[in-house]
Amino acid sequence: MDSFDSLSRYLRQWAGRDGDRQAVGETVEAIAGAAVEVAELIGQGPLAGALATVVGENADGDAQKALDVRANDLFLDTMRGTPVAIFASEEGEAALTLNDGGSLAVAIDPLDGSSNIDTNVSVGTIFSVLPMAGRRSETAVLQPGTNQLAAGMLVYGPQTTLALTLGQGTALFTLDRRHGRFHLTRPDVEIPAARREYAINASNYRYWDEAMRSYIDDCVSGTEGPRGADFNMRWIASLVAEASRIFARGGIFLYPRDSRPGYQHGRLRLVYEANPIAFLVEQAGGAATDGERRILDIQPSALHQRIPFVFGSSDKVERVVRYHADPHTIGERSPLFANRGLFRS
Repeated sequence: MDSFDSLSRYLRQWAGRDGDRQAVGETVEAIAGAAVEVAELIGQGPLAGALATVVGENADGDAQKALDVRANDLFLDTMRGTPVAIFASEEGEAALTLNDGGSLAVAIDPLDGSSNIDTNVSVGTIFSVLPMAGRRSETAVLQPGTNQLAAGMLVYGPQTTLALTLGQGTALFTLDRRHGRFHLTRPDVEIPAARREYAINASNYRYWDEAMRSYIDDCVSGTEGPRGADFNMRWIASLVAEASRIFARGGIFLYPRDSRPGYQHGRLRLVYEANPIAFLVEQAGGAATDGERRILDIQPSALHQRIPFVFGSSDKVERVVRYHADPHTIGERSPLFANRGLFRS
């Protein structure tokens, strides 16, 4: 398909006369339409009200901002007019039944990175589209990521972008703010492999397991260490912004489990954060893992299940998996570096 095609045309050409695909296309287009409204709200900042005000907690105990609620309501209302039978959101305790007879389920993080609302850092929306396939209620979204029919990630930043996969590669669309329409700007996203860049919150170093400390120690050691190369570190604390950078430049993102209360099983959510991002990443030639398992193969057990999440260039993700398998027997790690640490010389 040609660059600058509209999202609508892109979806119509993909769906053709296939009824199941048409349902997916209609759902994705509806989500994109609601995202245009969310982008407009975010673009107004304080002029649209006190969007960063904490108004309560979501179903999983995280602070809920005013914009979290408004974004959730926009996407929920939009889904009522689509073939979506089940709608599951980070902001809801349980999945909601919308349209009897609908063929699809949607799991969504309406506003990822909402802690950054008042700092003018990019935030976004992450969504997953799944088949109902005879399932009912919340079980419809508790499917392995391999069952996803479509997944997307919107970033509300200097540009508003939509990264979308329909299972045939990952494409990037950019919002034309004048006309309120998304247009195709990168038909075939491929994650670059050579970038020496990693994103992690290094302040939690002391809480990580040995495998993760070893991996980061070797990056920090640079040309003097077993990797034999210098690395740059990045940390935006906005999952969609981190993923957007990796789609553009490559590298790796790491949010491991750690020993702090509430972080022992990871922090990001499998169903509506890790699974859709992993689908996008794999379709762009990258990889995604929890440190040991491929993300898309994991069977979810609960809507708000948390999980460690590592994604990016395939070679870098595969190395993290090897460090977790046995950090002491990685051939390229010399005993010289066994006692090095991020904050030790």
